Amino acid sequence: MSRIGKQPVPIPDKVKVTITGDTVLVEGPKGKVSKLFAPVVKITVADNKVTVSPTEDDSRFAKAMYGTVRSVIAGMVKGVTDGYVKDLEIQGVGFKANLKGKQLDLALGYSHPIFMEIPEGIKVTVTDQTKIKVEGADKQLVGKITAEIRGYYPPEPYKGKGVRLVGERVRRKEGKTVA
Repeated sequence: MSRIGKQPVPIPDKVKVTITGDTVLVEGPKGKVSKLFAPVVKITVADNKVTVSPTEDDSRFAKAMYGTVRSVIAGMVKGVTDGYVKDLEIQGVGFKANLKGKQLDLALGYSHPIFMEIPEGIKVTVTDQTKIKVEGADKQLVGKITAEIRGYYPPEPYKGKGVRLVGERVRRKEGKTVA
């Protein structure tokens, strides 16, 4: 049995949790997050707490999933109260980012600019044309957008240029030497 799954998830005052079948909807000051879970877990709300338990069939999958479902619901509650933030920085001569409405314009040394649509529920801010901040209530979506931006030009090991997370260390390699 999961030790994490047994713990109830406390619901803060400004957060509303609604369960419809296998879908959990969490609403709060930072937005709404909705997730569909496998029907092998039973989710209940009582006394401002969400409890998760495996179904009666006691299958191996149910035992494996109920700790995961509890952890995901706790992340959803944290997302609508505090939100999730990821910071990126761009390094390289001529590399820059601009925000044009709901579109992120990246100039990363290619022969063409890269335009990326920002999905609903995600807020992107660009400062100094080299610092990008991705914010949102859905942890999975914030991570996905951040990874997508970083994937356009990951930091390379020779000069260190590219898009990286703030605080990410890139191991540098020694270049070719003339004999």
